Amino acid sequence: MSLLNTPDLLEVIRKKSIQNRARVAIGVRDPTKKIIASAEEANDQGFAEVVLVGDQQEITSLGTHLEVVGTSEPEKVIVDLLVSGYVDAAVRGTARASDTLSYLKKTINIDKLHRVALLTTAEGTPFFIAPVGIDEGEDLADKMEFARLGSEHISRFGIEPVIGFLSGGRMGDVGRNSRVDRTLADGEFLSNRLNEMGIKAKHYTILIEDAIKEANFIIAPDGISGNLIFRTLVFLGCGDGMGAPVLMDKYVFVDTSRVGGHYTKAIMVAGALSNMNKSKG
Repeated sequence: MSLLNTPDLLEVIRKKSIQNRARVAIGVRDPTKKIIASAEEANDQGFAEVVLVGDQQEITSLGTHLEVVGTSEPEKVIVDLLVSGYVDAAVRGTARASDTLSYLKKTINIDKLHRVALLTTAEGTPFFIAPVGIDEGEDLADKMEFARLGSEHISRFGIEPVIGFLSGGRMGDVGRNSRVDRTLADGEFLSNRLNEMGIKAKHYTILIEDAIKEANFIIAPDGISGNLIFRTLVFLGCGDGMGAPVLMDKYVFVDTSRVGGHYTKAIMVAGALSNMNKSKG
């Protein structure tokens, strides 16, 4: 595999999505013209054949040329369409998070989902980050699983994963707080272990500003801090979020935030990944 520089990633994703032209379902609850327009943009730019899943009357009243699958439960139907093979990939869109993800876990019979978000800085530098779910990354084993699964998925884009572990302080802060001490110890252990496994990794302590200069996959101390990093960058700091693919081999599901209402790039990511996952099956 020819490994690219991370800045080339967005162009790789764009070209892959156009090449695949996958059918991508997106959940639409409480539709707005902005949501519909972003889905139409993805469709019209050739990123995917987009299928809107939600209340038929509400969606059609706004006007759209896209296919609509009418339902009062988009949280379930986008998963059913994905698992049945009616679509190649799915994007959560504005479907409710807890209902959608719990139904996805139940339907594909897994206990835990792992998601890796794709973001860009205000300067346009793309990077991956995990965990971003508030109940994720609570222990050493889970963070190791994020690192392992995330690295494998990032490699599918032709990008060599370089992991930057974050913790709650600098090494000189050891002894000030037991929780901070634990995150520091985790960062040291995990980075050393992954280097032994042949995966590039470094512990940057709390210095995210240094990590982003060298790493393309940031692993936060836990899901709460990861979620805050995501929200601060995307909603306050002029960065951008392109969704968080769930790390699965058989299916492509891209999770999204209901805030913002623009899903063109998440659909693009879903379309690009669909062919990569098929090639693994």
